[in-house]
This record gives sequence, structure tokens and C-alpha cells, in this order.
Amino acid sequence: MSTDVPEGDRSVRDHSGDEARRLKLYAYLDAREHRRTYLAIMRLFASTLLADLSAGEVSAALARAERRGEVPPGEARVETVIVRLKQLVDWGNLVAGRREVVASSIAEFQHGSVRYQVSKLGVRVQRAADELLRTAEGAREVSRELLPAIVAGLDEVLVRLARASLEHARDPRSPAAQRAIERLAEQVTTLFLQHGELAATVRDFYAYLGQVVTRYHLVTEEISGFRNLLVEYIQMVVEDVLRHTPTIAEVLTRVEFASAVRELLRLLTPAGSLGADIERARGRRLEDWTELTDWFVDRPGRPSQVTALREATARAIGTLLATVKRATSGGGPEPGRRAELLTLATWFDQATPDQAHVLAAAAFGLYSARNLLPAPEHDADDERTPWADGPVLDVTVSVRGRGDRGARGRTSRILDDPLGREQLLAEARRNDARHADALAELADARGRLDRVTLSPDALDTLCGLLTDAMAQRERTTDPGESGDPLGGLRLVVRPEPGHTQTIRTHAGVLQLQDTAVVVTPLEAGA
Repeated sequence: MSTDVPEGDRSVRDHSGDEARRLKLYAYLDAREHRRTYLAIMRLFASTLLADLSAGEVSAALARAERRGEVPPGEARVETVIVRLKQLVDWGNLVAGRREVVASSIAEFQHGSVRYQVSKLGVRVQRAADELLRTAEGAREVSRELLPAIVAGLDEVLVRLARASLEHARDPRSPAAQRAIERLAEQVTTLFLQHGELAATVRDFYAYLGQVVTRYHLVTEEISGFRNLLVEYIQMVVEDVLRHTPTIAEVLTRVEFASAVRELLRLLTPAGSLGADIERARGRRLEDWTELTDWFVDRPGRPSQVTALREATARAIGTLLATVKRATSGGGPEPGRRAELLTLATWFDQATPDQAHVLAAAAFGLYSARNLLPAPEHDADDERTPWADGPVLDVTVSVRGRGDRGARGRTSRILDDPLGREQLLAEARRNDARHADALAELADARGRLDRVTLSPDALDTLCGLLTDAMAQRERTTDPGESGDPLGGLRLVVRPEPGHTQTIRTHAGVLQLQDTAVVVTPLEAGA
């Protein structure tokens, strides 16, 4: 009996295992216990380059953190530190090694000979965590000044590429060729750093904008701030992007730009210079240039990030205007209760425990009661969790807007309409029959599409297949195809200079210049 595993299943399992192994790198950030200790240890290893520390050195550093109150008492003991370091090694954040040491005892040898270094992915996780903790909650300013820099950078890349190619063709080992290639590498790295910063600031700003548009109640200060955000900043960002995008897209879509990128990659990544598993700098792979192009240039079926930015701006402006209008119109059966709830929260914050009980009883009717039944089982959080750190209760719109806890209306009955159902089924059968007749008409017209006159249904089906086929093409010189699996029909569109494809219908004539359209049975293209 064969026990071979299919190649596809093996690759999926390997990818899933690698993904689970990498996700364990984040385990120490949300560990149930000792999270502060793990965080202090990882910050110690990530704070310097090539950190090579023993358990004793980590213990000495944690002792200072323990005196400052940054880690719980007792976490700086060497025995405890060894357990924490081994756990981080199991998660993959640290790598253990050994080094020869001079020790006066076995314990000192054990503590000093085992050295720990931070892994590449571990230091990246810690760096991202520290950056997240330093990030402000408000909006992030979009680096609009990088757009003209990207325009100038693309032109400079082409100029330096031409100079580097010329010097490399003369003598690849000459100092002039090496300097030209280094200057080209500097400009490519600068270009992708500028684009990466621009894309990151745009993403962060619109993520904040998405968070804002979900707000239901706004106070006067927020309304003023959002008005400035709408009228001034968003309009300014979009105008800058739309002004500079055509120039960038024109450079990226030139016919000679693709060959220029291949020449650039040949100069910057010579064969055998680095191993296959090396993570190269941005701009040294073809995928990096494709990603840069997709950010600014629309492709068939794949809108660019500039188009997505424009659509997101329109949706955000509409939502924010509706929110501001709702907050300022004063409409509705009753005014909002947000200001009153905030005032009540302020009273609770300033009250003593006894006063807080009185406030709760007066505001919510939560008077004391006697319960003779056994105590219920404890729910989500434990008894050591303060109420401010516990789970947040979602307050419904009716409560925060009208102070009303009552249910509104009831679920409507679902009515059965046999006559309407039969009408819809009959209409669907008629549409299927018309579609089948149109496919049969197109199948009969294969090989002589320019000599027959198509019916309106056949023309609609042909236009749908043409749209799908043309959407698959990256450029006008590429072929495209589409098919109808149920009807067994396949349509191929290919460029053919000098040929005009004519399609006659009862309503007129459709002509496709420099294009040939071929209709074949689906199994013929299999």
C-alpha cells in the first residue's frame, strides 16, 4: 500500500506549519502570565546590535527594571530568568548558543556558557510592537511632499540607469562603472523608501478616517475639527495625488520602461551575488516594480490604489457629512443623551464609594437586594480584574440616543406568494431559453462571424464574452479568451494588425480594428 502524500497537500501542510510557527512569535505580547517580563527581555535584546547575553547578564538588567517597578518582584532571579529565556527560545524569538567561559563553579558555568541572541523575525516583531505602542491615536499626516519627489526620482533613475549601462558596457570592472551602479542603487533605494512612506501614511490616515466615520455622536469641538478635515486636508491630499499621478503613470507605462527595469535588475542583482534565501532590498525584484506600478496605474479588472483612494474619499466625505448633519440638525424624536452620560460618568469618577452607590441607585434604579440562591458561576474576567480593565459593554443606539431600553417593533411575518413565485420561475425559464438560443446561434456562426446577422440576444451574449475576454489582457497586444461552460462555447480575441473584425446586427454594424474574434466549441480549446 502506497503512503505517498500528494504534492499539493504536502505544500499546503508545510505552508500551514510555517505560518503557525511564525505566529507563535507574537505569543509573548499577549501571554496570560509574565507578559511584562517577556517584554522587558525582548526590549533588552532588541536595544543593541548583535546582542549576545547570558542568563546572568539578563538577570542583572532585569534587577534594575525590577527596582524601577517595570517587572514584578522576583522576576530578576537567575532561575526565573532561565525559564523565561527558554520559553522565548521555544516561541522562536530567541536563539540559544554556547561559548567557552572561565567559571569557578558548575552553576556559574551553566549560567555563563549558554548565550542567547535574538532571531531576525523576533527583533522585527519587537520593533513593530514598540512602534505600535508609540503611535498616537489621532490622524497621521500624509507625506504629500513625497509625490513630487517620486516624480523626480523616476526620471533620475532612468538617467542614472543609462549612464550605468554605458559604463558597464565599456568595462564592467572599471571604477567608473562601479560608481555609476552605486549611484543607481542609491536612487532606487531612495525611490522605494519614498513610496513606502507615502503608502504607509495614506493607509494610516484612511484607517483613522474609517474609525471616525463609525462615530454616531459628535460634540461641538469634534464637528469643527471634522469640518476642517473635510474641507481642507482631504481635498488637499486628493488634489496632490491626482495632480502628480498622471506624470508617474506615464513613466511607468512606457513601452521601453519594462526593458529598462530588466536592465536595472541585471545591474543591481548580478547572478550569484547573494543566496536565494536572502531578503533583498526594495527595488531589486521585478515584483517590487510591479507593486509600484499597480499603486499608480489602473489595470483591467484591477483598479489602482489611487482609484481606491479617490473612492474611499468620496465615501468618507458622504458619511462624515451625514454624521455632522445628524449631530447639528437636532432632528429625531428626542435629543441625544451623550452629554448627559458624560456628565454622569464625571460624577462617578469624582465620587467616593458610598456616593457612587447612591448615584447608581438614583440613575439606574440599582437598589440593594437579597439573594438566597447559591452564587452564580463566574463569567469572563476574574476577581482580580478591575472593572475599568474588564470587557466593554456595547451600548445600543436607542439607549445612548434616546435613553430607551425597550424593544422597537417586532419581526415581520414572511408571506408566501405562490403566484409571484411561479411568475419568477417562468421568467427565469424564459431567460434561460433565450440564452441557450443565443449560444446556439453563435455556435452556428463560428468561422463566418462576419457574414451573418446576429439577433439582439446573440449580440448581448457576444458582448458579454468580449468584455470578459478583453478584461484578461494586460496590454492591447495580448490575446484574451472567455467561455461559457454551460453552453460549451469559447471566444478568443487576438490582435491582428490590418484586420477589421465586422459583426452585423439588425441594429447596425460593430467593427473592431486590428482585432480578430474567433468562436469555437469549448472542448476545442481544452
